[in-house]
Amino acid sequence: MAGFLDRAKEQAQRGLTQGKQKMDEMQAQRAGGDLLKQLGAAYYAERRGSGSPEATQQALQALESHIAVNGDGFLRG
Repeated sequence: MAGFLDRAKEQAQRGLTQGKQKMDEMQAQRAGGDLLKQLGAAYYAERRGSGSPEATQQALQALESHIAVNGDGFLRG
C-alpha cells in the first residue's frame, strides 16, 4: 500500500510542477504580448508627433530584455 501512495504522491507532484511550468509560460507570453503592444503604441505616438524616440527605444529595450530571458515564442502565436 505504501508503494501505491508513494507513486500517487510522485505523480501528483509531477502534475503540479507541469502545471506551474505551463502557467509560467503563459504569463511570459502574456507579458511579451503586452510589451509588444507598448512598443507599437510608442512607435505610433512617435510617428504622430506626440511621442519621443526615447520612449520607443525604451519600449524596444524592454521587449528585447524579455526576449533574452523568455525567448520569442510569443511572436509566433
